[in-house]
Amino acid sequence: MLAKIRPPRFIRSFRGILLNAPSGSSNHVSSAALFTRTITSPIRPRSDPYYLSYGTKNHSNPVIVVGLAATVFLTIAWQCSSTVFAEAPQDQAPKAPSQSTGSRIIRLAEVRQHGEQSGTPWVTSGTSVYDITDWIAGHPGGNVILRAAGGSIEPYWRIFKIHQKQDVYDILESYRIGEIDPQDLVEGKVRTDTIDDPFVGDPIRDPRLRTHTDKPCNAETPASELSTFVTPNQLFYVRNHLWVPQLDKKSYTLVVELLDGEEKTYTLDDLKTKFKQFKITSTLQCSGNRRKHMSDGARPTTGLSWEQGAIGNAEWTGPLLREVLADAGMPVDNPPEDAKHAQFVGAESYGASISLIKAIDPHGDVLLACSMNGQDLPPDHGFPVRVIVPGHVAARSVKWVNRVIISDEESTSQWQRSDYKCFGPNDDKKPDWSRAPAIQETPVQSAVTMLRELSGSNDREAKVVIEGYAISGGGRSIVRVDVSTDDGKTWDQAEIERHAISGSKDWSWKRWRYTAPKGSIGSIVVVKAVDEAYNCQPETYGPIYNMRGNLATAWHRVPFEPR
Repeated sequence: MLAKIRPPRFIRSFRGILLNAPSGSSNHVSSAALFTRTITSPIRPRSDPYYLSYGTKNHSNPVIVVGLAATVFLTIAWQCSSTVFAEAPQDQAPKAPSQSTGSRIIRLAEVRQHGEQSGTPWVTSGTSVYDITDWIAGHPGGNVILRAAGGSIEPYWRIFKIHQKQDVYDILESYRIGEIDPQDLVEGKVRTDTIDDPFVGDPIRDPRLRTHTDKPCNAETPASELSTFVTPNQLFYVRNHLWVPQLDKKSYTLVVELLDGEEKTYTLDDLKTKFKQFKITSTLQCSGNRRKHMSDGARPTTGLSWEQGAIGNAEWTGPLLREVLADAGMPVDNPPEDAKHAQFVGAESYGASISLIKAIDPHGDVLLACSMNGQDLPPDHGFPVRVIVPGHVAARSVKWVNRVIISDEESTSQWQRSDYKCFGPNDDKKPDWSRAPAIQETPVQSAVTMLRELSGSNDREAKVVIEGYAISGGGRSIVRVDVSTDDGKTWDQAEIERHAISGSKDWSWKRWRYTAPKGSIGSIVVVKAVDEAYNCQPETYGPIYNMRGNLATAWHRVPFEPR
């Protein structure tokens, strides 16, 4: 392990942005933050790639460096304060690089030779070529930029929209080495067939999933397939923010970074053999589950139009995060006062965090899952390792996790600092994301997944079976499911199924069933659930409306159309 200097808090916060934030982070900073990362990096061997950060080839005495850092940082911050977070004007795209007279002319075949494994990665943007070798260590999204090496960076920057700023293009321009040979251009542009699709390596999905977007894949489980207590792997909903990273069992590593900067690295074999393997039964639910119902029941929301299928229940197996942290040297029974959060970083650059209290709770069951329903994790669900934070919204259960960071602040990623938050019904314009906390535990939720008619010898004997799920966050059990067959005028209770579960608390959904005479069912069937703390669902979406459509938990109303 490498010893690290503990920098002052204000420098650590900027370093955190660079180490942990993906390229899409709303906390993107340019030259000032990149300088901060360089001067606060650990002392490393000269061969280490971190020495390449913006041309910085060595480190001076740590005390002098940190002192110099403060002075230079304040100077840069003063000079750049008006541009660090500035975007290009709304009606004006970032300026494209201008072709200079006498530029080197480069064939695309040569660009392709400088791919991810070349050691000297090049990218193209427009008709220009850039050698980004010295940018890798300073790039806020880390090595994700290497996905574009050997080809165009533009498809990736269209995904990571935070790059669509003039200061980012200015940084890229400083690495320009030439222009693409006109022979390789069609009507002055790079041929589209030469731009690699970042999603080409994604797995094939089950055709029964209801796909909302292909790239990245976002697909929900059809309601008709949500009939089992444990959701089959191939039918588990898919929520991807980017492409699926291609990871290998043998080369996979997980780095745990403690508050003092000390690091310890684990292989997949370490996680499977050096720690006791725990099994928990836990439901994962997207924060936008049933968003379409909120849009239909109140007013339009932004985001994917999930119905009731962005949820699934599975058995997860792996070591407890608490035990891995203890092995890495963290005093889990008496953590440092400044240790407040456990940050998780995924191989595709997604990031999120939870409170340290949850991460080290011996009854919190936070898992570094290596298997799902008794099998290796499928690629779409985090192979080879993902975090499982039971009782919390699924956005905190980071897939393809390759780094855990104990910190005094939450993750700086856009998925922690924005996106997964809720605001008041009146706040329907651009929100101040800092005003709302990140969603963690989920509120009580229920939904109907099936209305099935059972024929009898006559209409009087015909029955209807209504089935669905109910779940609450924080390990709180569901104690009652209320069903109305006349749009909420009268109520009865559904039968809650009992299943064997694993874990310290009740982390999984409850399957429920209600049977009623066909003749007693009106045009609208309604369901609502109550948990052990007597939390219940709101009747309508108006009071809980939020522009992002998160936590759509109002009563589920389903029309009944008899055969």
